[in-house]
Amino acid sequence: MRILIIANDLVGLYSFRRELITALAVDHEVTCAVPEDGSSGWLKKINCKFIDYPLSKRGVNPLEDAKLILNYAKIIKGLKPDVVLTYTIKPNIYGGMVSRFFKIPYISNITGLGSAVENAGWLQKVTLTMYKAALKKASCVFFQNESNKEMFVKRGIINSRYETLPGSGVNLEHYEPLKYPESSSLHFLFVGRLIKEKGIDQYFDAAEFLKKKYPFVNFHMVGHLIEGFPPRLKELQIKNVIQYHGEQKDMRKFYMLSHCTVHPTYYPEGMSNVLLESAASARPAITTDRAGCREIVEEGVNGFLIKGKDSNDLINKIEKFIQMDYEGKRQMGLKGRKKVEKEFNREKVTASYMRELNSISAESGSSEKTLPAIKKSVSKG
Repeated sequence: MRILIIANDLVGLYSFRRELITALAVDHEVTCAVPEDGSSGWLKKINCKFIDYPLSKRGVNPLEDAKLILNYAKIIKGLKPDVVLTYTIKPNIYGGMVSRFFKIPYISNITGLGSAVENAGWLQKVTLTMYKAALKKASCVFFQNESNKEMFVKRGIINSRYETLPGSGVNLEHYEPLKYPESSSLHFLFVGRLIKEKGIDQYFDAAEFLKKKYPFVNFHMVGHLIEGFPPRLKELQIKNVIQYHGEQKDMRKFYMLSHCTVHPTYYPEGMSNVLLESAASARPAITTDRAGCREIVEEGVNGFLIKGKDSNDLINKIEKFIQMDYEGKRQMGLKGRKKVEKEFNREKVTASYMRELNSISAESGSSEKTLPAIKKSVSKG
């Protein structure tokens, strides 16, 4: 089969889809259409072709979106794939529309609703209308949480096959359970894009308040700067309240250092990969009580849940964690690891894709050979 994968980000493709892509590339011609960021070399190493194209992830410029549709049409018409896999909002909508136009089977993955769908208004109505058109002929629509699926079903957005996956899953070999730190100081870790919707203001508030009360507590941040360097972060760095480590490719050394992950997001998550990786590393977490987070963190079991946009609640839950004894903290982390082993193994995601692709292959008669069986997870490195 000729398989085309359309996504908006190479980092996400590598971090969350590489096991599937690697398995597919063994016996099939796989092409990934993703904006270049200088890291596409890994695709060539697994015998996967690469197509670069421009994309504004957060923009709503009609002219730019029209150009994007034409780009997808050019790519699909030239490649003539047997099936198209799409991830994230614009590839799902515009890639789905173009695939439908050319009558090519396609599978869409709703990795999260995004602010355009989460917030009521004209943009939500337009986006949902486009989603309905794009998903009408989808071979299968994968959702990453039940809340997103229920919204699409209730509003009549989908009438094709659909299934809820355990998010993107987590590679349990790459993220091994780490020894819990025995240091006298306590380390909290924020991981994510540094945008307001990820709860950075609430994290700043908590760090500033609690550092004064508990000098032995340290607050760290790792993540990509989307909207420039936040002035308040610079101020808190100077005061030695927060240590910012920039964007990192390998998070394991930071999970090794930390005692707890703090994820106060109110962004419309599909399923939080930060929380999955943190739990797989045997680290407790404090996060928002919302879809995409509450499925991973159980109140009082492997972490704590907070109200969205509520700095006081975040402060109270972090303080509650600080006051726990060492063994209680460690056991929280171990329970998180057990939960992801049981519910969020990435091999389950790979298996669902293989099943759908085999079904498409059988229906089209495009290949006598079934897709490869699930491979073991990629190496720990």
